[in-house]
Amino acid sequence: MLVLSDKEIRASFVNASRKEIADLTLPAGFIDTDWGRLDYLGWRDPKRARRSYVVIPTPGGPVGIMLQQPEATPRSRAQCSWCRDITLPNDVVMYSARRAGTAGRNGNTVGTLLCADFECSANVRKLPPSAYIGFDREAAREERIATLQVISAAFAATVQDAS
Repeated sequence: MLVLSDKEIRASFVNASRKEIADLTLPAGFIDTDWGRLDYLGWRDPKRARRSYVVIPTPGGPVGIMLQQPEATPRSRAQCSWCRDITLPNDVVMYSARRAGTAGRNGNTVGTLLCADFECSANVRKLPPSAYIGFDREAAREERIATLQVISAAFAATVQDAS
């Protein structure tokens, strides 16, 4: 992921009002972010318990999305839709995002299951176990990274899609 400034992050949001963007709190340690190990930037808002943000690189530039976590908690352990880590090393929660434009103002949302603290980039970079003799673990890791990038960009496109 390319290095982004505070100003670039705030300008990237497609489903937030100007006030929500102005009130946005960047993640702790933002200045020390290791951008080279991220496929997207995600964080929870320390001031608002159920609000989170993701900034996803896309061919058209970074897309910032404000997420909301529902009050209800899932009854069973879920798998993250983005990193698809089968070892379930961390909690996964349902996030919803208001769609961009008129659709969002009309109350339309899109939901996804995500690692609660946005650990997807770290999860896909773990070397997977050997599935069989001759299994190329490094190629599998590279494929998982590429898949995360495609899935997150597709989510950004869905939020942006006005139809």
